[in-house]
Amino acid sequence: MQVVSISSLKGGVGKTSVTTGLASAALAAGIPTLVVDLDPHADASTALGVASDGKLEVGRVLKSPRRVKLFDNIVSSSWVRRAASLEGRGTRRLDVAFGGSLSSLYDRPDLGRRDLRRLSQMLDGVEDYGLVLIDCPPSLNGLTRMAWGASNRVLLVAEPGLFSVAGTERTMRAIQLFRQEFAPKLAPAGIIANRVRASSTEHAYRLEEMKQMFGPLLLAPHIPELANWQQIQGAAHAVHHWPGDAARTTAALFDQLLKAVIKQSQEFRPRASR
Repeated sequence: MQVVSISSLKGGVGKTSVTTGLASAALAAGIPTLVVDLDPHADASTALGVASDGKLEVGRVLKSPRRVKLFDNIVSSSWVRRAASLEGRGTRRLDVAFGGSLSSLYDRPDLGRRDLRRLSQMLDGVEDYGLVLIDCPPSLNGLTRMAWGASNRVLLVAEPGLFSVAGTERTMRAIQLFRQEFAPKLAPAGIIANRVRASSTEHAYRLEEMKQMFGPLLLAPHIPELANWQQIQGAAHAVHHWPGDAARTTAALFDQLLKAVIKQSQEFRPRASR
């Protein structure tokens, strides 16, 4: 089972959009997937169309990860029912550990080792999934580091802009330090360039800069800016189920990126710490 944290030091780069895009691709590919919405804003939960149905949000499960079982508090995305009605397949699985404001209690810079293990403990015994995607807050505080400690890989999201590229470089250094101190098996799954405008000279320049800085960790293809993405998320639809050529093209790009993330996760091995 691959556990992948989707992270960004900078907010507003479309981290949750990438999380839900990959979840949509996993659903289409028939990969049993769990999305853990660790962002207190819970935007991924909204986009995935979940209803609490009396279950507990992530923050409450994190409070007592040994006593409160994650399995008892996951909900199915409404995308699964829509996929079944559109494709006539009733065996697809996309579950969500839905987010909420209570998780913000752990989003502190001084989180200790015991607290950093809470998400790992929460995921203990979860073996029914081929993929777990953790949507992290846009920071390097406690929740993100908690997610990294529970993950095999970290997938970074960046826009091709000066501040986002600089933030990605800092996050790569932070991953290396975190790996040395807390999680020796953690490694990058790659970097996704999001909201790319083909007509932008600045974006072309920054993409070339990212290729020079990050090499094969910069995954292909890049995700273009999609004008109706907020509409898709607001309607709680998977991009694979949204009509129109633009959505179909974007869905195909996420199919390719999911394969690239899985391949990178299988092939990349972290170097031994010095």
